[in-house]
Amino acid sequence: KLIFGEGLLKGEVLETVEGGNRLIRFSYEGDSIFPVLEQIGNMPLPPYITEKLQDNERYQTVYSHELGSAAAPTAGLHFTNELLDKIKAKGVKVATVTLHVGLGTFRPVKEDEITDHKMHSEHYYLPQETADLINQTKANGGRVIAVGTTSCRTLETLGTKQGLPLHTEEGYTDIFIYPGYQFKVLDGLITNFHLPESTLIMLVSAFAGYEHTMAAYDLAVKEKYRFFSFGDAMLIVNDADKQ
Repeated sequence: KLIFGEGLLKGEVLETVEGGNRLIRFSYEGDSIFPVLEQIGNMPLPPYITEKLQDNERYQTVYSHELGSAAAPTAGLHFTNELLDKIKAKGVKVATVTLHVGLGTFRPVKEDEITDHKMHSEHYYLPQETADLINQTKANGGRVIAVGTTSCRTLETLGTKQGLPLHTEEGYTDIFIYPGYQFKVLDGLITNFHLPESTLIMLVSAFAGYEHTMAAYDLAVKEKYRFFSFGDAMLIVNDADKQ
């Protein structure tokens, strides 16, 4: 049994499940666990961020509004409200999806065969207005560009399940995208530079191609680009005519 915050939150380990994880039943006073977590918890940060945040909003995107993720979708950290206004002024349409990022996204692949690696399930939600905009963009020959691997995984989950046109849906996904995967929705991706041996760099390699991805990472190392959460971003565009 576990006790947090002088008894404000209690947990009982029920069993050890796949991957050495624990299934825990929590108990607390009140209707929701979130106020308790706000009171006694800390913002979950990657291990390479060693300084405790004085302002939790520093590790949020400007468009975040749903509780649930274990980490920020870091490609979105590059965007300010002013930058989004400039993008919209150029005629680019902006829409949102929800994916509650789980810790499994950031775990390294330890299996010899990548097909043996199991992704944790993450909750997603696609609003109908976003589905309509994607369908309209595709029909008009435009490009759908995802900000971050989380947005990518949400859209590709729905593209795999539904095909085009898309419609609103809520559910869980454990999609694992690696080279050989055929993209259903994406035409472009904005993403940070990720950890080696991660599922995220495999996703990027699936979209950009392994050789192009490794060349980009070689250049990033040579030019001393910043990696990880508050690092540099890259834009990858799939040009079907030029491959």
